[in-house]
Amino acid sequence: MCDREMCRLEDRKKRRFVIGAMGLKKFGEIRVEKLKSSMVNARSPKMKMWLVRATTTVLLWTCFVQLTALGGGGSWGPRVLKGWPSCFTHDSHLLDVKLLPAVPARVVPPKRVYKNNGYLVVSCNGGLNQMRSAICDMVAIARYLNVTLIVPELDKTSFWADPSEFEDIFDVDHFITSLRDEVRILKQLPPRLKKRVELGIVHTMPPVSWSDISYYHNQILPLIQKYKVVHLNRTDARLANNGQPLDLQKLRCRVNFGALRFTSQIEELGRRVVKILRQNGPFLVLHLRYEMDMLAFSGCTQGCNDEEVEELTRMRYAYPWWKEKIINSDLKRKDGLCPLTPEETALTLKALDIDRDIQIYIAAGEIYGGKRRMDSLADAYPNLVRKETLLGPADLQYFQNHSSQMAALDYLVSLESDIFVPTYDGNMARVVEGHRRFLGFKKTILLDRRVLVELIDKYTGGFLSWDEFSRAVKDTHAQRMGAPTKRLVIADRPKEEDYFYANPEECLQAASDDEPVSIL
Repeated sequence: MCDREMCRLEDRKKRRFVIGAMGLKKFGEIRVEKLKSSMVNARSPKMKMWLVRATTTVLLWTCFVQLTALGGGGSWGPRVLKGWPSCFTHDSHLLDVKLLPAVPARVVPPKRVYKNNGYLVVSCNGGLNQMRSAICDMVAIARYLNVTLIVPELDKTSFWADPSEFEDIFDVDHFITSLRDEVRILKQLPPRLKKRVELGIVHTMPPVSWSDISYYHNQILPLIQKYKVVHLNRTDARLANNGQPLDLQKLRCRVNFGALRFTSQIEELGRRVVKILRQNGPFLVLHLRYEMDMLAFSGCTQGCNDEEVEELTRMRYAYPWWKEKIINSDLKRKDGLCPLTPEETALTLKALDIDRDIQIYIAAGEIYGGKRRMDSLADAYPNLVRKETLLGPADLQYFQNHSSQMAALDYLVSLESDIFVPTYDGNMARVVEGHRRFLGFKKTILLDRRVLVELIDKYTGGFLSWDEFSRAVKDTHAQRMGAPTKRLVIADRPKEEDYFYANPEECLQAASDDEPVSIL
């Protein structure tokens, strides 16, 4: 009789709850039945007491789990997460634990539906920022050809020999989903086509440099339709700066400023560096492009000794894709085609009245010549810092021997700086310049190297006093601070005109002199 009464009681309790935590509930019921059987057979009072306590514990635990499941849309579940101060009160003031703000769901744009004309495979070449701008171009080209783009392959054979894949540097899932309303992007080819490519059955070619989008419509699209897959093995500067449809230009910007987001690990480390710098006041980022590869490539040897000149020359001849071999360093410097030396940079910053006590973050790799070449700059500006001095070895361990990931970190810090000063107009300098324009025309000092080396030579030669030299440097750069300006167009000489990514004016709009905004 007692057993039947207990069963009815148990049934009524079960009907109070919706189905939840079924596995655990079933387990609890089985254990209860076993324990009840044991109770009947048990003769020891102590054993009976133990069994009663065990039965009660199991029943309470079963109830607790079911109530937690019920609380997914009510109060029980959150009570558990908030610290479980009481099962019987809803007073929020009793809770000491603050919940993190809800993370807004990422809005994924709808897919663009179009007839796929084939697949575009691209292998980027060069350093990080050369590849970055090339990726933007390739997305725009794929969109206008109505083809499917395969996530670009990064260069692993250049001077830097960085083995990083796309997903090691960029958030690949964000890249794909954020552009799905424009173009279909896949991480790899469909299996049948992938096998063909692996067997070498693929049409590979370099597109013509600085080409108009019509070139891709007329020359590349028929090849994609014919072969189903086309592999472009060179991507640097393959799309013209000017004369392109407005929507194409804006898509290049959208990829650059929105879709190409670095990995969370790189972004987090970048935020840490900026936070450390901000704690000590304003900071200037100096992109001191006085590294071995640049000097060997450009043939610029100002301030180098004979042994260094010979080393740089050997390196230039070792890379067959560096076409220019015999270079007159002095002539090139006078034409403004050499990066400023650390010594020239120190004079220039002083002439511009840059505060001696400002933090200067060196965004660069190893400076050629080391301490000997950096002494004059360090004497003029003692607060020189690098990522290696701000972070511990453990922080940078993952980035060692991955120059593109190191460059990504420098890129993020450069965007956030109060002043950005590149000493050479290479790919990083120009892409960062354009990105800072997009962020509100942040101060970027664009050095006129041709004028500067002439003024420096006159000053060091005794033909100009310091005041005369300083005034001339300031006058030269008064209108070279990254303010809104039109892009210089030189017909038939794209290498000499302004680079699209340095001044993407189609994506910018100055609402006023004090309040510039982007219009993407």
